[in-house]
Amino acid sequence: MRANRCARVCARLILLLIVTATALLAPPPPLFAADAPLADVTVPAIGRTWPVGLRPRVLRGWEPPATPYGPGHRGVDLAAPAGTPVRAVTAGRVSFAGRVAGKGVVSVDLTGTGDPPLRTTYEPVTATVEKGEEVEPGEVIGTVDASGSHCTAASCVHWGLRRGEVYLDPLSLLPSWLLRRGPSRLLPLA
Repeated sequence: MRANRCARVCARLILLLIVTATALLAPPPPLFAADAPLADVTVPAIGRTWPVGLRPRVLRGWEPPATPYGPGHRGVDLAAPAGTPVRAVTAGRVSFAGRVAGKGVVSVDLTGTGDPPLRTTYEPVTATVEKGEEVEPGEVIGTVDASGSHCTAASCVHWGLRRGEVYLDPLSLLPSWLLRRGPSRLLPLA
């Protein structure tokens, strides 16, 4: 009888060790949205214009954070003085136009970019569009606010891009012909 009890206790201890070892050796669950499996995180180069100017200076580029709340830059800062028109980069529907934490923000869900759709954000912006409005590439959606910019050296507009909760590089929306600097030049063969 005592041998049976000892066998049951030993079996339970062995089972507990196996379960514990399995839990400890299993890969951890994703902690950051970028680690989570997504159906599609590709960004099609469907942009038809820069949000501000013809080829604005990029004051700060996209720097994805290592963790959800870690340091980084979840968009790009484009040089633009207050009052500069802000344009929709491509066709979409305005999903938000208002103030967030004292800053004017416009968000546009991009047409035909999947589920969830790609979403661009622009701040600080005084909106000239309303939620639900359809916008075309190059259409003015607002103007750069005089206040609310997080750029210290110069006035700027922060341009962001997300698919669901995953931040992406908004410059990836622009085709190569929009990203090139300066005109093309033909060089002599000889």
